[in-house]
Amino acid sequence: MKTVYVGDLLSHPSGIDVHLSGWLRSRRESGGIVFLDICDSTGVIQAVCEESLLSPKVFQAVRRVSLESAITVKGSLREHRNRQREIHVIEFSVIAEDTLRISPSPRKPIDIFDESMTDHLLRNRHIYLRNPQVMAILRFRSSLMAFVREWFQKNRFLEIDAPILTAVPLYEDGSALKLDVHGESIFLTQCVGYYLEAAVHAFERVYNMGPSFRGEESRSRRHLMEYWHIKAEIAFAGLDDIIRLVEEVIQEITNRCQNELVDVPRTLGTSMCLDGLNPPFPRIRYEDAVRRLQSRGFDIVFGKGLGSAEEAELSKDFQSPFWVTGIPRCIEPFPYVIDQDDPRITRVADLIASNGFGELLGVAEKISDPNMLAERMEEKGRLYDERYEWVRDVHRAGCVPHAAFGMGLERLIRWLLNIPHVRDAIPFPRTFRRRVYP
Repeated sequence: MKTVYVGDLLSHPSGIDVHLSGWLRSRRESGGIVFLDICDSTGVIQAVCEESLLSPKVFQAVRRVSLESAITVKGSLREHRNRQREIHVIEFSVIAEDTLRISPSPRKPIDIFDESMTDHLLRNRHIYLRNPQVMAILRFRSSLMAFVREWFQKNRFLEIDAPILTAVPLYEDGSALKLDVHGESIFLTQCVGYYLEAAVHAFERVYNMGPSFRGEESRSRRHLMEYWHIKAEIAFAGLDDIIRLVEEVIQEITNRCQNELVDVPRTLGTSMCLDGLNPPFPRIRYEDAVRRLQSRGFDIVFGKGLGSAEEAELSKDFQSPFWVTGIPRCIEPFPYVIDQDDPRITRVADLIASNGFGELLGVAEKISDPNMLAERMEEKGRLYDERYEWVRDVHRAGCVPHAAFGMGLERLIRWLLNIPHVRDAIPFPRTFRRRVYP
């Protein structure tokens, strides 16, 4: 079992004997010396192989081994003249030879955001996970998920595991991914909100982090067919409560990223989108946003959802993320409260990212009154569908005012790291009309 990592050796005192396993990233030769760059998940270190210290057979193996091969070396850790550590090798062996020889080399820095490289990189995603930029993004993703979980736990939320297979579409019929199992239709979950709605009446504060699936015909830079959804619900709360909660979590996790993950943007050649993150964030009513867009030549009317272009245009007016409130009832699902002062709209708001990155998340005040729920279910054609009876049961059994938010993890990563596409924010992306591979 590997117990020594490159990152340990880079700060370790010189003069000790070490045994290191990793992958060969590059090789240079000068006279009777071969310089090997050995990498693992923690960094890169140089190994110096002198012909005079190795047998002819071993030295020839050093000269011939292909890049990306897994190797192991033993030797003395020494300090180079620039104060960097290097290993002076006395033993060398090949663990696994690379016979694939893919180009460009996955461990070399390349422009992973170059559109001309997209097909090649996605077709070989299983290999380019080794790329330093890809690794940096995925480390950021892992740390961000840990920060989010830490925040939830600190704020008395209970994590609830929700099913991935559901009896009915739980968002929109048109984007539901359906499976036929033993002659019965089931669906991949689009949203865990209904399950959290049941759990919130037991635990008062609940959340879920898991995959959601939507077959939306979208080629935008912010859509995936399979993505990770951060969902939360709180009991005895309304719209303003959930807005304040979201602003708090956004501010805290971005502060953590800025303090602990600043090296990631440097690796990517980007900069974090952390300007203007001082809540409360500005708010604009949907109706006002529509009028503002119409004045600028956009073909949009009341009742039409804001697309990427509209959200990007609105973001020009703000130096920070901003809320769009009062979303029309005709474009929102049935569980959301209708505004008492304007029955055309719901108590729903979307948080739009700065710098044209579009919608980050949505919040909603959810219906607690069973009669209002029945009215909305009838409006959406769900009232007489027995598969939704359990949803109605929750509202008949002492349902209290509650509110929720839902955020796509990949959208958050894309915005924070200032990267072009959400597909770069997930290990194995699933995008519309692209063959599922690997």
